Amino acid sequence: MSGVLSLVPSLARQWAFRFLGRPSLPFSLVCSVTYRCNSRCRTCNVWRKHSEEFSTEEWARTFALLGRSQRYLTFSGGEPFLRRDLPDIVAAAYGSCRPLAITIPTNGLLGDQVVEACDRIAAACPDSNVGINLSLDELGEKHDEIRGVPGNWAKATATWQGLKTLRRPNLTLSIHTVVSRFNVHRLPEVRAGLLELEPDSYITEIAEQRRELDTLDCDISPTPAEYRQAVDHLLDDRASPAPVGFAAVTHAFRRRYYRLAAQIVEEQRQVIPCYAGWASGHIAPDGDVWTCCTRAEPIGNLRRTGYDLRPIWFGYEAQALRRSIRARECACPMANAAYTNMMLDPGSVLVVLGEWARGKLLREGRG
Repeated sequence: MSGVLSLVPSLARQWAFRFLGRPSLPFSLVCSVTYRCNSRCRTCNVWRKHSEEFSTEEWARTFALLGRSQRYLTFSGGEPFLRRDLPDIVAAAYGSCRPLAITIPTNGLLGDQVVEACDRIAAACPDSNVGINLSLDELGEKHDEIRGVPGNWAKATATWQGLKTLRRPNLTLSIHTVVSRFNVHRLPEVRAGLLELEPDSYITEIAEQRRELDTLDCDISPTPAEYRQAVDHLLDDRASPAPVGFAAVTHAFRRRYYRLAAQIVEEQRQVIPCYAGWASGHIAPDGDVWTCCTRAEPIGNLRRTGYDLRPIWFGYEAQALRRSIRARECACPMANAAYTNMMLDPGSVLVVLGEWARGKLLREGRG
């Protein structure tokens, strides 16, 4: 929790940006390093997209100009580990930005390449918590069906066992499930089976219609009632061991996120203010800048600004999009933005502190 409290100056700058107009760079950024993917998921079409990807040097130049304003960095895809230079990209980000946390999702299909890259990344970023999220949406052949690759389950679980041999104190290994109409009715069984793999944490996110994923016209989301039932199950902590350390903090935020996500899906509105475009943003593989990946509306390209985010983030297009977000013309349960929103929402912070304290008491046997 001390790491979260260290964010107070960053949070103050974001409040000043939103309410007083004092410019500030986002403290949470998603960096999509590729659209390429070796999965063919029923919930995602990102692999169909193409882009002129940033080189290692271009990413390094971007991070050098960002400096230490970023506290949370996510490196996504596509499948980010298809880029063999991913450890070099992340190391460049760490050298310039020193983020508190780095998160990288993977489908686990590349086996030893993923394990070796994660070991290099954790070693290169000793003062950051490095979270690796293995994507598993079902068990056995049912997972293969959703992910569109025969043998996916066997390859991914072999990668998982390799990751668990790593002995890096700053490495957190999580399993991530996309809750869709294809697995929502089996979530209790799926969760129970995945917890047998003993992850540091188990996380889920609802399948969404996102411009980034090219799923705007795809019938992939569970109904609000189905998702509410899934959330009720996820909030039942009796099914999983009590997390400790950094995972305990993220677990407290996650419980708040699940409740918010269910309410957003049901009511189709921003339940708490969205700070996408202020505190969080997204860089596409070709350097396009978005406020978030749900709308994925470019507000500029880093190649046109010498890799400096400032002219884009404080430019006219960004201001126009922020006005739309402030007017609540959009609403989504997208997790990356939601966690930032919760940190900037005093009511959510109080709820999270209560969740964390409750978990601490239970772990110490006093609850």
